[in-house]
Amino acid sequence: MFAESKKNRVEPVSGQTNRIVENTKIKGDLTSEADIRIDGELEGSIIAKGKVVIGRSGKVSGKIQCMNADVEGRFDGDLKVENVLTLKGTAVIEGDVVVGKLAVEPGATFNAACSMKGASLKSLKEDEQRQPKANEKSA
Repeated sequence: MFAESKKNRVEPVSGQTNRIVENTKIKGDLTSEADIRIDGELEGSIIAKGKVVIGRSGKVSGKIQCMNADVEGRFDGDLKVENVLTLKGTAVIEGDVVVGKLAVEPGATFNAACSMKGASLKSLKEDEQRQPKANEKSA
């Protein structure tokens, strides 16, 4: 009776990595519970609950949403990383980036509009509105 309920339960994937090897080209969208490493080319979107690694020979154009990311290759598009985005010295990034934390090695090319979680423009504007201006008298 109890053994059957364990069979139907989905266990989180850990220690497994999906790989797109060099000289492989994919057009489409990927969704994964595990990590993904791309050494080939992908045109489309990736949604991963783990880490996305774009290897030195990897090229991705599209959208990526993931927990962590390491980039050694090329990325062009929208990138949303919940925790840490690490750009290696060979990385080339273009597009829009939203991250929790950003680590950039010397030599990386980062041509992107970047925002960090917790420091939104909206909250900065609200803070400016709450502070009295220099020519205004406080009551």
